[in-house]
Amino acid sequence: MAPTPQEAQVAPATAQHVDRVLLAAPRGFCAGVEMAIKALSWMVRTFPAPVYCYHEIVHNQLVVERFTDLGVIFVDDISEVPTGMPIMLSAHGSAPEVVEEARRRGSYVVDSVCPLVTKVHHEVKVRSAKGYHIVYVGHEGHEEAVGTMAVAPQSISRVETVADVMALQDFDQPLALLAQTTLSHRDWEGVALAVRNRFTDVWSPGRSDLCFATTNRQSALMQMAERCDSIIVIGSSNSSNTRALERLAIDSGCKRVLRVNSASELPHDLFGQVGVTAGASAPEELVEEVLQFLKPTNGIEEVRVTEEDEYFPPPRNIRELQSSTLTACYTMLGVPAAQRRNIDDRKTAASNVLDALRQQESTPTHD
Repeated sequence: MAPTPQEAQVAPATAQHVDRVLLAAPRGFCAGVEMAIKALSWMVRTFPAPVYCYHEIVHNQLVVERFTDLGVIFVDDISEVPTGMPIMLSAHGSAPEVVEEARRRGSYVVDSVCPLVTKVHHEVKVRSAKGYHIVYVGHEGHEEAVGTMAVAPQSISRVETVADVMALQDFDQPLALLAQTTLSHRDWEGVALAVRNRFTDVWSPGRSDLCFATTNRQSALMQMAERCDSIIVIGSSNSSNTRALERLAIDSGCKRVLRVNSASELPHDLFGQVGVTAGASAPEELVEEVLQFLKPTNGIEEVRVTEEDEYFPPPRNIRELQSSTLTACYTMLGVPAAQRRNIDDRKTAASNVLDALRQQESTPTHD
């Protein structure tokens, strides 16, 4: 029986009432995440389970679960790793003492720290050695912030708000201002300004510590936000850059902002024009699932603000592993030296690697 006019007015809409999807670009995996996922996949395929990883390789539920299903054990204390096991250190960067302990314990250790985080670690080390005290803008408890502060714990103070800046003591030594790479510009700008207003002659690097990928994803979101009836941010709750996208969408004035791990968490009453973006550690397959759920009547419009072509090569240990593996295969197959080709890691997307891992996980084994 058809609903009455009164019932029709209060009946909830379904996902099929979405008119159009505005799809942010860039979105999803950044160069650092690409590098880390591909590095851990090499570890999984080279060594028998378990492979240990210090902290989540990246902050995404699906990625972590996929590696867990293949025998990766994620630990928050390096002492939990039995001696003689292969170890991967996460993309967020690790404290120097953690790196040393991993090398002592591990049979094979790969540090997949993002090069942008390595840059900040280097800045902390150099400035502290020159007698600077460092004011570091970062989120309390975040793995990147914890690892960075451990580089020079006696010479660094973490702040997150303007109130934190006002609560700092006066310093006799010169100051340096550094940042967690995944901060949003809004998280950074007000606090950085407060530091410079309170303290004179503060040193900061010529190139911003803020991750270019984080900035690009925020720019794409702002480009489409005012046109959206609702915005979906795909990514896990412990992902700093994902939560920054969520806050930015809310601050833009969009009436409805949803952060989800997957399409299964979406409601069925979305309508009108819906914006979709994804944090830098969220796989594209999650974006595709969301688009399938929304089924926009008038299609998908990509809102692109820039092209990203940044590439981070695998960590040195992985490059050596790739080279030795390829050489062994060529030798066993009798391939002449003139016909041998090196592995071009740049041509392999982490999203394809994850899909291959899913197929590997679902392939039955026989005794």
